[in-house]
Formats: sequence, structure tokens, C-alpha cells
Amino acid sequence: MKSGPKVDKRLLRCIKMLAPGTQLHEGLESILRARTGALIVVGDSEAVMKLVDGGFRIDSELHPSSLYELAKMDGAIILSQDASRIIYANAHLTPDPLIPSTETGTRHRTAERVAIQTGELVIAISQRRNVITLYQGQSKYILRDLGVVLAKANQALQTLEKYRKVLEQALTNLSAVEFQDLVTAYDVAVVIQRAQMVARIVDEVETYICELGEEGRLVELQLDELVLDIEDEGLLVIRDYAQEGAGKAEKIWEQLGTWSAEELLDHGQVMRALGYAGTPVNLDQPVTPRGYRILSKIPRLPLPVIENLVQRFQRLQRILEATVEELDDVEGIGEVRARAIKDGLHRLREQVLLERHL
Repeated sequence: MKSGPKVDKRLLRCIKMLAPGTQLHEGLESILRARTGALIVVGDSEAVMKLVDGGFRIDSELHPSSLYELAKMDGAIILSQDASRIIYANAHLTPDPLIPSTETGTRHRTAERVAIQTGELVIAISQRRNVITLYQGQSKYILRDLGVVLAKANQALQTLEKYRKVLEQALTNLSAVEFQDLVTAYDVAVVIQRAQMVARIVDEVETYICELGEEGRLVELQLDELVLDIEDEGLLVIRDYAQEGAGKAEKIWEQLGTWSAEELLDHGQVMRALGYAGTPVNLDQPVTPRGYRILSKIPRLPLPVIENLVQRFQRLQRILEATVEELDDVEGIGEVRARAIKDGLHRLREQVLLERHL
């Protein structure tokens, strides 16, 4: 599965700022329909104002009709940081001409250079192609027709549903071998690889939701339902199996997120990211979970208590074998909670082994 390009989080906030339902979106739509083109900078920071030459100061509340009328002039429009006010209109922008640009048109080349030089969001609307392009720092994003975005979002949701099922099967298998103390490096690598692929599709759908704005509410509801209970599984698996010295689980997960799909399919490379040595890594080697993921499935068991259990027993198998009295000795666990943990683990074991054989 080839997911779309990952969008920078700051640019994602910018996309949300001009999504359907916002004043800015309505103004941009009017400009598109009129085919006048426009150059709009969102942000009146000192870095932006240094590039402004000429024009006239307005400093009035943004209205879609005002934005549309002002776009008829050749110069750029400068908005406030939150895009709620129009600060300048018909401004001539003078970015550093030595900043490299991949664009060919004058308007888009200026937009790209201003975005790189100031780090602010710059919107360029092509008069000829009738396309809205966003520039923010080094990032570039072309807004698409809402019908196209909605179709892509629905397609991504269908793909996510399939990948979720595949991930659930891998997680069920991992849970079963964890209870039997038969986990191999391969079992772990498969789960992490599939959890990463699910996370990438989720990122893609979230980008579509931002772009859809108020039109994306149903897509968001479907996404929330699909990722329920599996959102943190990959991270918990890393916490369970990462070797000492490999770094924090969050950093490892983030690092894996930058890999290509081909790199992610290399299970040996995934295990090396978790601190396992060897070229190639022996994927048949037995590995032992600490217990974070399984313990997190027990209802009403707070994270600090899970941390105390893992610190005390070091591995899941010892927690499974611990008596009620031994569990009771752990900080934050009384006799009632100790029995609840024992019962919860027993129920989980039976449920997992049953699901595995269905």
C-alpha cells in the first residue's frame, strides 16, 4: 500500500484554517470562481513586513467579499496571523531573489520565496489553472476539489478497515504467544510494521479531514471508530520489546514513521531499530515482553500502577506467575486490585487463545 505524502503538522493547521466553513475559504472560493488569481500572506510578522513595499494599510475585519474585491488588484494581500483581519492590500513583496524556487510563474515563485524566508503561510491562486497552492516554510500543498478529497478519504477509510483487520490478527497472534512465552523477534516486527502502516493511513485520512473542514464530520466519525482500541498498540509493543539503550519508545516510533514502505517491510531492520544486534537479525530468536500492552487491557488499571508492576517483575511471564500476595506488595495495588489483575489476565488469556483458533 502506498500512502500519500506526510503533511507537516504546522501546514496541517494552516489547511484547517482555510477549510470549508471558514471565512477565508469562502473568500478563496469567490476568487477561484472569478478567475482573478491572488497572492495572500497569512501573518503580519516583522519578517513579512520587511518584504512589503508599497500597497495600502487597511487593518479591517476579514470578510469574504472584501478579500474577493481586493484580490482584483495585482499586489499581495497581508492577513493577520489568525487570518481574522486584512492588514495590507495591493502590497509588492520583495523576497530574496537568491532563494532557490522550483516554480515558473511570477506569483508562485514569489509565494514560495516569501514562505521560505519568513516561515509564514503563503497562498497562491493561479489565474490560469484555477488552483490554490499553499506554501509554508519548505512545505508545499495543492488544495484539491472537495469532491476529489471526499472520494480519496472514503477510499482511504476502506483501505484502513482492511489494514485494521490484518493488524488485529497480528496482535491476537502476538498476545497468544506472549501468554505462552513463545514470542520471536519476527512476531514483534510484523506487529510493528502493520501498526505503522495503519498509522500512516490514519495520518492521510486526518489530512483529508482538515481539508474537508465542516464537510468532513462523517469521515472523522468513521475514522474514530476504526482506530478505537488500536491507536497506541504499536507504541506499546515497542515499550515491551525495545532493548535498554535503544532510546525512548516514542522516539523509535517517530523514527519508524520516517521510513519508506520498503524499509518498513524489512523485519530485521525494524528489530535493529529496537536495539537488537546482528546483520541479519535472527528473527527466530526468542524475545520477552515487559507487559505494558497486555496490562493496559485490564480495565481501570492506571498507567503508574502498570509502571510499578513492570519495574517490580521486569517481564510479563513473572507477572502472570505472581501470586495475589506478591501483586499486593507492589505500590498502588491493594488486595482487591491484585485479585482484579489476576482475574483480568486470566480472562484475557482465555479470550486471546479462543480468538486465535476461530
